[in-house]
Amino acid sequence: MRKKNVILEKVPVSAYAAEGKALARIDGKVIFIEGGVVPGDVVDVRLGKNKKDWAEGKAVHFHTYSPNRVTPFCEHFGNCGGCKWQMLPYDQQLEYKQQQVADNLQRIGKLELPPMQPILGSRHITHYRNKLEFTFSNKAYLPEEEMERDEEGNILRKNALGFHVPKLFDKVLDINTCYLEAEPVNAIRNTIRAYALDNNLSFYDIRAKEGWLRNLVIRICTTGEVMINLVIHHENKKDREALLDHLLATVPGITSIVYTINPKLNDTIFDLEPKTYFGKGYIEEKLEDFTFKIGPKSFFQTNTYQGEALYQVTREFAGLTGTETVYDLYCGTGSIGIFVSRQAGKVIGIELIKEAIDDAVENAARNNVNNAQFYAGDVVDICDDAFFAQHGQPDVVITDPPRAGMHEKLVNKLLEIAAPRIVYVSCNPATQARDLALLDVMYSVKRIQPVDMFPHTHHIENVVLLEKRINQ
Repeated sequence: MRKKNVILEKVPVSAYAAEGKALARIDGKVIFIEGGVVPGDVVDVRLGKNKKDWAEGKAVHFHTYSPNRVTPFCEHFGNCGGCKWQMLPYDQQLEYKQQQVADNLQRIGKLELPPMQPILGSRHITHYRNKLEFTFSNKAYLPEEEMERDEEGNILRKNALGFHVPKLFDKVLDINTCYLEAEPVNAIRNTIRAYALDNNLSFYDIRAKEGWLRNLVIRICTTGEVMINLVIHHENKKDREALLDHLLATVPGITSIVYTINPKLNDTIFDLEPKTYFGKGYIEEKLEDFTFKIGPKSFFQTNTYQGEALYQVTREFAGLTGTETVYDLYCGTGSIGIFVSRQAGKVIGIELIKEAIDDAVENAARNNVNNAQFYAGDVVDICDDAFFAQHGQPDVVITDPPRAGMHEKLVNKLLEIAAPRIVYVSCNPATQARDLALLDVMYSVKRIQPVDMFPHTHHIENVVLLEKRINQ
């Protein structure tokens, strides 16, 4: 069974494991399976990695399908890298996500845990995202049956505007209808593509590093405001204005258009300056009655509806009475700190990226929040004796790190700070469990609340309340 190029036949799929992979067990050996499988399916699996106690593979043939399957609603399902769980009923998605949190906290953290609160499902399971980024490419991904060849047998490549295909960095799947973001997202994307094709505008070639059209970012707010950022390789004023004017004339409802010139070898735009073509150059979003300015480079919770629910859980876990000093770490543009500010005595936000801190200061002023201050820098460097003398020791620390979790130096800093309560917001329960295990020397877990931000994917957010032990 440890030989290479092994195909295991008629494997019964029993569960889900980390990162959305299905799981089976054969003679005590764990098999992790990709390929759109569901617990209850019986499949043939071609193994990739094959170790003594475990193996990874892909389903290559289905013998029987699980009775729990539902029909995927998207025409791009199976080729697109997103929404991989469309074939699972939503209530079952939530069950597996809840189990994923429990497994991580128990197996990685090895913690003494209270009963976990039932997962908060998303109020919207389609059209829930407020931001999508599409890529232009002169190499469309085509299934074998759709490939066209010239007389010499060479594949005739087509242009595409859509999503990168998993594990194929230079191929983009042309997207017709995407259900992740509400209209006019599809109208905008399809209008731009059609105009570009009709007018022979060049799509970017990621290998040759040439071509004009690179990326398209569309943001849609619950307030009704819509902003697009067209990323181009170089300036071409005539074609740019003609394209954007055509878009404005064709698709109603766009409130702001910016464009960014990116001649670099990578797609990041955080070191570039977007230029406003139409509208005010930003949009405004609301969480409860707080208003947030979102610019082309601003970070904001991608699911506004569930972002509000996530922040409400965070505020509840913080247990604020109106007098506490709250330190908001990884504060980004200040959204969590501002959201809890009315229940706090003082909010101190700290974030490494200066531009995000600038946004946080503006958002605080925009919402008449006068008890919040924001600082750019590394928490480990900023939080010294002089800083605490000026701002006070925190009563509550809120930390919302990226997927990699907190650096061990920051964990040690939290143990040094020794705030009575920590609210840990995580988009990766595995790294959260690792950090909680390090904090276990001083803190005990009191409450756990999973929150589903991304229906039809395996991703899950989790909020944990930690309280300092009495004897510490």
